[in-house]
Amino acid sequence: MAVKVKIPVPLQRLTQGKDEVEGESGTVIELINALDRKYPGLGERISDGGKIRRFVNVYVNEEDIRFLKSENTEVKDGDEVSIVPAIAGGCFL
Repeated sequence: MAVKVKIPVPLQRLTQGKDEVEGESGTVIELINALDRKYPGLGERISDGGKIRRFVNVYVNEEDIRFLKSENTEVKDGDEVSIVPAIAGGCFL
């Protein structure tokens, strides 16, 4: 069993159209770095200098990693990681 990683639509072109990929246990940043080796370009869109970009939200089993150990949050086999780009915009009336 592996870590399941949900890929948002804007990044699926880097994962050959897959909306879910598998990764290895470790920390969130290790997982992202490993996925970047498998799917080049993915890592730079999610992280910069070992930190998750501020406009990207990452959840481990539906828990926001910002309230856990951020990039150092541990992931293990069977966990589900969701990558969610922040959405901004709208109109104030």
